[in-house]
Amino acid sequence: MKAIALTNVGNKRSMNQDFYYCSDEPVGILPNLYIVADGMGGHNAGDFASRFSVERFVNLIRESKERTPISAIEAALKTTNEELIAKAKTQREYEGMGTTFVMATLLSDGYLLIANIGDSRLYIVNDRIQQITEDHSLVGEMVRNGELKKDEARFHPQKNVVLRALSTRTVVSPDFYKIRVNRGDYILLCSDGLWEMVEEGELLKLVSEYEDVSDIAEKMVFMANENGGKDNITIILMKV
Repeated sequence: MKAIALTNVGNKRSMNQDFYYCSDEPVGILPNLYIVADGMGGHNAGDFASRFSVERFVNLIRESKERTPISAIEAALKTTNEELIAKAKTQREYEGMGTTFVMATLLSDGYLLIANIGDSRLYIVNDRIQQITEDHSLVGEMVRNGELKKDEARFHPQKNVVLRALSTRTVVSPDFYKIRVNRGDYILLCSDGLWEMVEEGELLKLVSEYEDVSDIAEKMVFMANENGGKDNITIILMKV
């Protein structure tokens, strides 16, 4: 399995505040590691938040003495969150910053372990497309409560209100998922710059029309920009 990672500033933003990490090789206790983070905050604060969180998390995983993947991830996220909050408190230019964080690692038993905070997403794509992660956002809550249809959420005026992210709470609360993946499945991690611009049906169509993972990822970025490119676009795509 080989992952392809792409990031693009989009058509409307002057700075790319997304950051990713993509390793098919082991990182500490994890057999591989894939992360997408979407930073929030004025000036370059969002850029710092996403980059710092990803780089610090990866280093903590490398150094971790924890005995299980989940405990290593939990401990690394806790420390990363605490250090990010400390920087936001001591440096005025970073005040109010935060970042989404979605990560995955494919374990040796064929299960995909996922941790998520915020509204970046992980999908499994085969003959259908399935959003695995839940959005920690205002519109995500409205969809789950039946107040809003999923398709309507993409255009809601408050679609960018994130309820849970790194550096926004002293106690970090990631959602964990462990799902079986099968040979031929595609795993897609992405920031909202992709899923807000491209409907799930269009993503599924691209996967069915193209064989090469690089071609699919490039077409996804192209389509997001063609449809407006209102935010930074980051994708990690792999075929099991």
